[in-house]
Amino acid sequence: MKARRLAIAVVAVVLLGGGLAFAWTRLAPAKARHIPTARVQRGRVEVTVYTIGELRAGRAAQLIAPPIGGNLTIVKIAPSGELAKANDVIVEFDPAEQSFALEQARSDLGQAEQEIVKADAAAAVQIAQDDVALLHAKYDVRRAELDASGNELEGAIKAKQNLLLLDEARQRLAQLEKDVQSHRETTRASGNVLKEKRAKAALAVQVAERNIASLQMRAPFDGFVVSRQNTDALGGFCCPPGITLPDYRVGDSVGSGRTLMDVIDTSSIEVSARVSEQDRANVSAGLPIELAVDTLPDAKLHGSVRTVSGVASRQMWWASDSTKKFDVIFDVAGDPRVRPGATAQIKIAGPALENVLYIPRQAVFDNAGRTTVYVKSGDTFDSRDVKIKAWTESLAVIESLEPGIEVALVNPSTPSGARPKNAPPAPASQRASR
Repeated sequence: MKARRLAIAVVAVVLLGGGLAFAWTRLAPAKARHIPTARVQRGRVEVTVYTIGELRAGRAAQLIAPPIGGNLTIVKIAPSGELAKANDVIVEFDPAEQSFALEQARSDLGQAEQEIVKADAAAAVQIAQDDVALLHAKYDVRRAELDASGNELEGAIKAKQNLLLLDEARQRLAQLEKDVQSHRETTRASGNVLKEKRAKAALAVQVAERNIASLQMRAPFDGFVVSRQNTDALGGFCCPPGITLPDYRVGDSVGSGRTLMDVIDTSSIEVSARVSEQDRANVSAGLPIELAVDTLPDAKLHGSVRTVSGVASRQMWWASDSTKKFDVIFDVAGDPRVRPGATAQIKIAGPALENVLYIPRQAVFDNAGRTTVYVKSGDTFDSRDVKIKAWTESLAVIESLEPGIEVALVNPSTPSGARPKNAPPAPASQRASR
């Protein structure tokens, strides 16, 4: 019994000693000799921002099937990825139907012109007949007037007859003048109808010629072509999951308004990317950039910042990264080997800060939403809030500290100097390499 009590006492003493030792390691100030440090320095800092972006074409055009009506049959189409010059034929459709429409329209135009010629000849004959009739009628009136002028020498009955003949001649002349006017108006109206018919036929010829010309779809500028998927391959139904639609090819029937190809100009490339809220202040329009394209490891492209969004882009509700991002667009000199959609590592040469205080980036910690550093004070480290003016890939430009002060490179208040979960994010170049 005595031995048992002694064993229990020994175990209790060991446990108590272990607990005290653990508490001492947690609560006692960290020794400086166990913590790596760096000194606050003053000097010139060149700010460089790293991010990842996607290449996009600076100019692109869609080739859309012409709105002719009905289905069109492809008889020629350039393969996807082929380089094309401006005005090269990219897609050509079967012109048989439109050629027939053109011949029909030309036939109608010729018939309308012949009808106008015939109508003009008939109008000329009618005018001549009317002129002769008017001449006779005027002659009859003049003769009747002469007969009536001698009524003083004639008897009463003869004089009365002469007056009746004069009235009758004048009435015939008046009626004939009305008929001539009516003939001319009718001829003019008929001529206008025939001219409208001819204009309609001429318009049909122009439409048919334009339709035939539109059956050859040409590249609006130099670039390479990208074929679209044939959405009519399954009869217009949606593509089930797991099925890849074929590209358009010779023999396919296409409806008007379908987008068949894209022509992409690679002479000028733009890149879209995002920068963090911390890097936003170091990026402005006009800054030079350097790009490393993943698909061309040996190529280095150069350009400049075009625009920087002043408002943070919206994050999706399921996004795990809560850091605010700002959209940036870059202009890049084109390379014929570069294709849109490729990923690029972007290096932005930011401003140079003169006579500023800076420390290594890993010496800055985020403690409950406050930017903190641990300043060496004897054998311990004191937590001190600082203001960050700028971040670089490896440095943090700070305020509120004096040059020469030593700061901890790891968190002395955590076991083994581990960084807390809410530490400042790593640079984009480091994230990209993971």
